[in-house]
Amino acid sequence: MRKIPMRKCVVTQEQLPKKELVRVVRTPEGNVVIDRTGRTNGRGAYLKKDPSIIELAKKKKALARALECEIDDSLYEELKEFMNG
Repeated sequence: MRKIPMRKCVVTQEQLPKKELVRVVRTPEGNVVIDRTGRTNGRGAYLKKDPSIIELAKKKKALARALECEIDDSLYEELKEFMNG
């Protein structure tokens, strides 16, 4: 049997399989992007694939704290679109 990689959501603090989360990365250049491949260089933070979690992350500033930088509102909109397909 293969081991399933687990990661922690920065909002809910739940341990979940990596596939159920979306990774957001602060690149070495300082840009904050959605990591669609799971391989982008930089500091990463995971969010549960749930639109209500995005709202909570925005309200609690969980992503800003995890990535140690300011997060633009446009990234939250991009995350919602990414999760809706």
